[in-house]
Amino acid sequence: MRCLNLPLAGALACLLVGCATQSKPTLTSGRRIPHVRTTAYTHHEGGSGVHNALGEYLSGRHVMSAASDWSRYPLGTRFRLADTNEEYVIDDYGGALVGTDTIDLYKPSRLEMKNWGVRYVDIDVLQWGSEEQSLKVLQPRCKHRCARQMVAALQKKKGKSVAQSSPAHTSL
Repeated sequence: MRCLNLPLAGALACLLVGCATQSKPTLTSGRRIPHVRTTAYTHHEGGSGVHNALGEYLSGRHVMSAASDWSRYPLGTRFRLADTNEEYVIDDYGGALVGTDTIDLYKPSRLEMKNWGVRYVDIDVLQWGSEEQSLKVLQPRCKHRCARQMVAALQKKKGKSVAQSSPAHTSL
């Protein structure tokens, strides 16, 4: 009976230790993108105040807000900074970001924003956002130049993917 208790106790200990350790999210649908240019913004500067492009409050908590050109990093893209493990979600955009690969990270204070400055970091994309959702939000805003430019870039990408996925026509 004692011989059976020892392996059972060992298995139970391993199970408890395994449950007690936190695992980091894995790269399920993305990849590491090296050397991404990042800047920082706060709700104190121009634009939308304390709200993102969806009209929701900018988040400086668990998963933080970030802005980008949605034709490069679409709405809903979740990523983690490789060095700090901070997680962000693209839920905002800005005119200065259109046509660039820059990601603007939300910081809750001017001091944090200034301390960030401009940094080139590696990011782990945890989940790619939706180009369709990006278009749905942007199309009604096409009177603004930056929205119009992102819509045009997204539609161009969509046209290329349709052309690439359709079979080649053969003449008889």
